[in-house]
Amino acid sequence: MKINDYMQNREISWLKFNERCLDESNQNNVPLLERLKFISIFTSNLDEFFMIRVGSLDDLTLLKKEYRENKTNMSAKEQINEICKILPKMYKKRDKYFMDTFNLLSKYKIEILKYENLSQNQKIEIDKIYYENISPILSPQIIDFNHPFPFLENKKLYIIAHLKKGKKELFGLIPIQTNYPKYFKLSGERISFLLIEDLILSKTQEIFSDYTIISKNVITITRNFDYSDEYDRYDEFEDYKAYMKEIIKKRKRQNPVRLEIQGNVDEDTLNFLLNKNHLDFERCFYSISPLVTNFLFNIISEIPSAIKNKLLYKDFESSSHIKNTASNMISSVQKNDMLLFYPFDDVDDFINLLKEASEDENCIDIKITIYRLAENSKIVKYLARAAENGKNVTVLMELKARFDEERNIKYSNILYESGCNIIYGFPEYKTHSKVCLLTFIDKNFNNSYITQIGTGNYNESTSRQYTDISFITSNYEIGLDAMDFFKNISIGNLNGKYAHLLQSPYSLKQTFLKLIDEEIKKGKDGFIFAKFNSLTDIDFLKKLQLASENSVEIKLIVRGICCILPKVENKTENIEIHSIVGRFLEHSRVYIFGKGKNSKVFISSADLMTRNMERRVEIACPIYDEILKDKLFNYLNICFKDNIKGRVLCNDGEYRKIKSYDEQISSQDFFIEMAKKYSQNSNLKRDEKLMENDIKKTEKNKFDELKNLSFIEKLKILFFN
Repeated sequence: MKINDYMQNREISWLKFNERCLDESNQNNVPLLERLKFISIFTSNLDEFFMIRVGSLDDLTLLKKEYRENKTNMSAKEQINEICKILPKMYKKRDKYFMDTFNLLSKYKIEILKYENLSQNQKIEIDKIYYENISPILSPQIIDFNHPFPFLENKKLYIIAHLKKGKKELFGLIPIQTNYPKYFKLSGERISFLLIEDLILSKTQEIFSDYTIISKNVITITRNFDYSDEYDRYDEFEDYKAYMKEIIKKRKRQNPVRLEIQGNVDEDTLNFLLNKNHLDFERCFYSISPLVTNFLFNIISEIPSAIKNKLLYKDFESSSHIKNTASNMISSVQKNDMLLFYPFDDVDDFINLLKEASEDENCIDIKITIYRLAENSKIVKYLARAAENGKNVTVLMELKARFDEERNIKYSNILYESGCNIIYGFPEYKTHSKVCLLTFIDKNFNNSYITQIGTGNYNESTSRQYTDISFITSNYEIGLDAMDFFKNISIGNLNGKYAHLLQSPYSLKQTFLKLIDEEIKKGKDGFIFAKFNSLTDIDFLKKLQLASENSVEIKLIVRGICCILPKVENKTENIEIHSIVGRFLEHSRVYIFGKGKNSKVFISSADLMTRNMERRVEIACPIYDEILKDKLFNYLNICFKDNIKGRVLCNDGEYRKIKSYDEQISSQDFFIEMAKKYSQNSNLKRDEKLMENDIKKTEKNKFDELKNLSFIEKLKILFFN
């Protein structure tokens, strides 16, 4: 029974978001190869969901006292049952979209074949590879009294064979090692691929030649990857890095939470697998399409460019301040605050700022918090260069960034060897903030600062795939706040006081709740406009419902989990919630309280989730510049008007298409067009007087004042100028 009829369960909400990702693979306006990416994203998202969320729920079922969540009052077991009830339809949908997409790709001669469908020449070619390279290193085994059931690794593929010899029945297992090629590109006039699991599956009878094959299937197990810090064991290790290495090893051997089987399976095989992995029937999911789909990105890279370019989104050039103005970043930021909107603005602008700082004789100190980094990170390169050039470089490296722990350990070693000061944050709290502080000293020994605060990670790869915002300012007081922030986390003080910055786990949540209270006092004149990834915290859910009840207008753009249901009569009637799933992962976080010049505007690394507000170190930064505030408002407005990739959340928890406005608009396509326009005109300058006039117009009425222009043209003027 629900506690509140305007709330929904977190896990169910997430599943609906992931289904939205899957549904993009069935949209006519999505290029065919991009559809494959969405199928792969859906699959990898679901893998992580079972490893972390279902793994965590499994742990909760072991508690002596029954745990019930605080939105719908569901127990951990009830949540797992509901998840398992919902998912079979999604698996069938994935199978359909996978087959439909490859049916369409066959027109371009792109296909994934089964071994039995290969031509005679292709079989000769593949058999040669198999017998020379694969067969000698296979490790098949039978499972009996002398050959016990082995440990199945997380998300590793296996062939399970039900065998018979005389009257005796038993099972055989063939691991598909992760160092095998994932697929083979076949010769011939078509662009054909054969998956490694299908090749080995076709050789199963040959591998178990002494037996009759009753059935054979590809399977994979998903394990619980959630872990809890064991604080009482810290003194067993040299430092926190050594402790995390041990945690990573231990995590790989935790209990199974899901069994996946490709194709039809006989009852004996199913019972055998469930019994050996201590799983119930509802934890088994069936698929026709491949169980692991990350190979799809590799296959796309194998397709000839002349064909591939027709079947992918068109490339675009991000707008770059450096390229378009031929000035350096340090001097530009010292003149004016800067907002970068990734990926429409080029992340290389920030990287160039670090590069300049690493070589600038006046820059004496660099401090940064790191959560996730790219492979072959340029950020690390310039931090290391700065240290080698004699600058004091302090890096707070979060070693508990889920699935990036090993990479962060590697990079912390590289930075340490380069002379950087490395700290690891707090055992009880993840440091998820994105803050970089550059300190300069002039010839008169006066300090100045450049502070960068972002909504996304210092990862140049994802900065080209996620929508994020990077704020760069020379504001002296914000610089002092950032300096105090780094001092506090260096000495283990989480309760620092700041003039401008908000920090969880202490001031951020409390301040945001007070700002909502201020809008509640305004009644019908109250206004809240925000964009973020997830909304789960019970205090924010209740406060937003109260604001709606008091006639405050609330517009939210929530990408993923959303535990509040809008438009519930007498409860959330004044809340409208949109969600965008498109070419780029929506990741930016913007919070606006109030209207016009009196509005309070923040960007932040934090979502409105309890973990962000109470169990992580997060930062929210106010935006004071009226031009930048207006730009953020218009950014949100454009996102909210998206009626192509946007959906509206309804009070039954389902997402539906948004009713058309004056014209069809895709917000991401709109921002791409703006980036192209700016990149094509390297001499484009900001006309401050024109901007001032536009701001005055937008304060009166954001769109209707520009009566003679189309809706999209209004947006272009309001955002781009």
